[in-house]
Amino acid sequence: MKKSLLSVLCIFMCTFLSTAQVTGTITDTNQQPLPFVNILIENTYKGITTNDDGYYELDITQPNTYTIVYTYLGYKTVKKTVAIDKFPFELHITLEEESVSLNEVVVSSEDNPANAIIRQTISKRKENLDKIESFRAEFYSRGLIRIKDAPEKILGQEVGDLGGGLDSTRSGIIYLSETISKIQYLKPNQLKERITASKVSGDDSGFSFNNAQDVNFNFYNNVVTFGGENVSPIANNAFGYYRYKLEGIFYDERGNLINKIKVIPKRENDPVFSGTIYIVEDQWTIYALELDITGIQARIPAADIISLKQSFSYSEEDNIWALISQSIDFSYKFFGIKGDGRFTAVYSDYEFNSGLTKKDFGAELVSFENEANKKDSLFWKTIRPVPLTLEEKTDYTKKDSIQTVRESKTYLDSIDKVENTFKLGDILGYTYQNSYKDYRLGFDIPLSGVQFNTVQGYTAQADLFFNKSFDDYKRYFSASAVMQYGFSDKRLRAKGYLTYKFNNTNRRFLTLSGGTEVRQFNPTNPITPFGNTLATLFFEENYMKLYERRFVQLDYSEELFNGFRLYSGLSYENRTALFNTTDQTFYPQEDKIYTSNNPVDPTSTDAPFENHNIMKFNLTGRINFGQKYLSYPDSKFNINSDAYPTLVLSYEKGFGSTNEDYNFDQIKARIYQSFNIANKGRFSYNLRAGKFFNADDIAFMDYQHFNGNQIHISRRGNYTDVFNNLGYYDLSTNDSYLEMHAEHDFNGFILGKIPGLNKLNFNLILGAHNLSTLDNKPYQEFTIGLDNIGWGKWRFLRVDYIRSYQGGYQGDAIMFGLKFF
Repeated sequence: MKKSLLSVLCIFMCTFLSTAQVTGTITDTNQQPLPFVNILIENTYKGITTNDDGYYELDITQPNTYTIVYTYLGYKTVKKTVAIDKFPFELHITLEEESVSLNEVVVSSEDNPANAIIRQTISKRKENLDKIESFRAEFYSRGLIRIKDAPEKILGQEVGDLGGGLDSTRSGIIYLSETISKIQYLKPNQLKERITASKVSGDDSGFSFNNAQDVNFNFYNNVVTFGGENVSPIANNAFGYYRYKLEGIFYDERGNLINKIKVIPKRENDPVFSGTIYIVEDQWTIYALELDITGIQARIPAADIISLKQSFSYSEEDNIWALISQSIDFSYKFFGIKGDGRFTAVYSDYEFNSGLTKKDFGAELVSFENEANKKDSLFWKTIRPVPLTLEEKTDYTKKDSIQTVRESKTYLDSIDKVENTFKLGDILGYTYQNSYKDYRLGFDIPLSGVQFNTVQGYTAQADLFFNKSFDDYKRYFSASAVMQYGFSDKRLRAKGYLTYKFNNTNRRFLTLSGGTEVRQFNPTNPITPFGNTLATLFFEENYMKLYERRFVQLDYSEELFNGFRLYSGLSYENRTALFNTTDQTFYPQEDKIYTSNNPVDPTSTDAPFENHNIMKFNLTGRINFGQKYLSYPDSKFNINSDAYPTLVLSYEKGFGSTNEDYNFDQIKARIYQSFNIANKGRFSYNLRAGKFFNADDIAFMDYQHFNGNQIHISRRGNYTDVFNNLGYYDLSTNDSYLEMHAEHDFNGFILGKIPGLNKLNFNLILGAHNLSTLDNKPYQEFTIGLDNIGWGKWRFLRVDYIRSYQGGYQGDAIMFGLKFF
């Protein structure tokens, strides 16, 4: 009896909750649905918006008399007072277009009225920004990404159906997710979020990556960050980037005069917006905005256009215009894939200036309540402020229904049976997988393993691998082996790795490795095998110097606490000198011969060191000052702060060598940072210093080496860790040293203002580099370059002019940087 009563009560409550709301559609006078209409209960911040079909569901559960306000840009606001005595309650609304007029404005060719309005708004910018010291609010976000046209393959790899997102036309929704959260804000930029509900289409245990941090765009700031720092239309320096045109005025429901102003970029490739901004007369605040930004302007190469819409609501009690809804629509095209998407955000139930202090905030930006991803469909129906469209409902239904099937052993085994079939094209690489037990194994013979150097001659490589994942906490075990054969020295060398990852929070790793390898004297590998192959075979320049290392090594790392990561390693090494075994080249030159494999004296055929055994220990701590993080139930995602540098402190010791002179100690430190300077580009620096002890006669591979570049081609993203006109081992040292790099990418700030050049969308980069070592005069390089060279989205080339000095002028060079996404 008790169970029956509870069942009836549950059914009754579910029925009541599912129907206790106001629903309807909003259309224009032509009966066309209006998406993204803001709907508020008067004198509250309790609001929702319509979906793409113009449909809304307003969660009202108590019978009463309510005044509901319907606002939509370009249409007259409607206030509807209704007495609701039963549920469900249907209320359909028709909105009339707003009459935007210039009749009351005197427009002079000498004095643009839009300029005067923008100047007033700029003068009040900081005051309006400072009105909100802090707030609490409810936040809702929905993210949707579609593919409209996907190729069958990309770079030879099968694309598949992307988890069931693509249909037979190669189109469909590939990401659909929602979050409900409670947010807290403290001026100037502290934002904290507690996610109470999370939903991902096709993954009932998934956690959405939609959060308030990613859509926090405040145009009262001078710059608004998308891919880069973009100038706000009401920034202090906005007149240097924009022109303005007053398109008309209208009055809102409170009688406020609203100025509709067109925002026009002066230069199309600047980091700016275009579109419309609505300003409240006399208050000089933002009423709403509809702004576009291109992928080029936003520094997001894959994007075609990004459209941002924000709507604000006024509170007489707080005297604040608060953001209540925001949509970000975008289209993209890359590697043959075309698509679009939208991220929708709704803010409600604001509490302004409620006494929040810095103590209420910390390094954690986002956290989740327990069972946040376990809310049922009834919960979402009653709390969702933007109803699902038919397309979204279909996607949830489809993917949720097939999820169980796709996770079943029968289905996974059937997929593996097809995928595991060996085909002729698998002769250079094959993977066997067991999806149900979550492991993979196979081999790969990479084309990149075909290389040439004067020690080994041509090489070929084969890789073996095994990977096993254990649970949702991202634990895994991996085993791999690399075998390399040199056709000139006729040697097969092999090394292997065993790695275990303990979790995805502090990311603790333990790795055991060992074997035999050929290694550059500089362990940072400044010369790529491909670059060395070209320089050697085509230009008879064998810059890469190698030795053989037989080793057993144990490495451990983990984040001990937020912002501090520890690395340690212990190895036993047997090191053997190697010599050139071939003089092959494609274009022999009479005045050139290969240098020896001795980096200390390339003219000598003697061994650069005595063969020996040694133990090595290193301990490194990395401190990311100001690091924030996102806490997910099974993961921690760190976010470095541009406002603070990263500091790395290391101690290295060589001991137990069969040659006692080769034992040594070294301490070293590095500090580096990269940050935007408003809209004037990005500045980066990297400083490194160190000191050896008891190291007068150590082996050359244990020296401190500095990254040079004698082939003048690079694939580095920037040059804050390299001297591009320095020999690879010219200034290697076993004593004290100081290395300094600085680079500023103006990111269009200068070239974007030069007529003609601004059409090219190139970026100017200036750099300065210094290296000081004991017993040598300081070495300097100064560079000036152009980045972002290419066409369309393919901006893969950077060109720099370099001039170097060491006690006087040393030389100059042209540097080519290749960047492939």
